[in-house]
This record gives sequence, structure tokens and C-alpha cells, in this order.
Amino acid sequence: MGNNERVTIKDTTPCTIDGKPNRLKHTRGYLCGAMDRVADGGEGWRVNLQRELAKLEVFWLDPSHKPIDIGIEDSGTRAFANEMKRHGNFEAVKTQLKTIRCVDLRMVDIADFLVVNIDMDTHACGTYEELFLANRQKKPVIVHIEQGKEHVPNWLLATLPHEMIFSTWDEVDQYIRHIAHDPVIQHFSRWFFFDFDMCRKFSPDGSEIN
Repeated sequence: MGNNERVTIKDTTPCTIDGKPNRLKHTRGYLCGAMDRVADGGEGWRVNLQRELAKLEVFWLDPSHKPIDIGIEDSGTRAFANEMKRHGNFEAVKTQLKTIRCVDLRMVDIADFLVVNIDMDTHACGTYEELFLANRQKKPVIVHIEQGKEHVPNWLLATLPHEMIFSTWDEVDQYIRHIAHDPVIQHFSRWFFFDFDMCRKFSPDGSEIN
């Protein structure tokens, strides 16, 4: 079966949105993009996307608002890192960022898919590590290019399906809703949905439940 073949994927979730199936309900999406060297710490687009897609009931893993109490990155941690670099204390920055990096990469590990924001005018470092890690794990990676798809880095076109790279947030929104609701999608050898009712089940005494 070719990567671009359109397939009908069995819906395994209840109809919860206007009578439509919601294939993405309770999946985990990681919001990937620069936080350093951006005015709002990368919060704006992340908040907007979560608000717009709230009905899908995705569990969003947002590095600007982490569901954990370690590895927090905010304006305070960034100010500390910048101050330490000015004083040549790179060891302090390494210690701080190693935990942040570990937590962020773990969120990529457990995510079902990624939404990535790339602004060609902002230097990104961790963004690309997270993107390439997710790609090696064959996760769906949805990319928004701030300056438009025609400005996408060439390397990404050899890495990701270009059909998952977009110029506007409206296009990203429409694509995610398409994956959630439409009976026929292109899977790109990435979008796979499991029917956990098909798993073996056992009672507390260890006997298998048929």
C-alpha cells in the first residue's frame, strides 16, 4: 500500500461533535516551536490553537505550560540562562537546560502527533531536534511555516510529506479537523488509529475474558 494512498480508517471513538466521529479524542498532541528569542515565549500560537480545537478533546502537551513540575521553561528561566551566559557560567545553563530538554523530548516520545511552528526569521534549535526525533518515530508531524509553504527549508521536503506542511493556521486547523472527522484520509504511513477493544483482556484472577 503506497504512502499516499487514501484509506478508510475504522472509527473507534464515540460520536461526540455534532454527530461526527472524533478520531483524535484523547490523543496527545505536542506543540513544537521556538520559545527562546520570541517575544511571547511561544505562547500565543499555542494558546490560540488549543482554543480553536478545544472540541476535539486532544490532550495538548504544551512546553510553555507543562503538565509537570520540573523542566519548566518560562521568562524567568530564559532570563537566568541569558545572564549566566553573559557571565561565562555555561555550566549553570547546561544544568538548567538538560532537565528542560529531557522533559520536552519525553513529551515528544509520548505524543501521538506534533504541530510545529517554524518562523524562518527566528533561529530554532530544539524545534528541529524534536521534529526529527518525531519523524524517526514515524509520528505525524504537521508544520506551519510563518512565511508561507514556499519558504519551507528544502531539507524538510525530503523528510516530511509536503501535504502536511501549511502556510496558514486556518489550513492547519482544517487539516486536523479532517483527520479527526473524515472517514477517508491519507495515512502517509503515519496516521494509525488502534481499536483497543481488540486487545486481550484479563480478569483480576488472570483468566482471559473473551
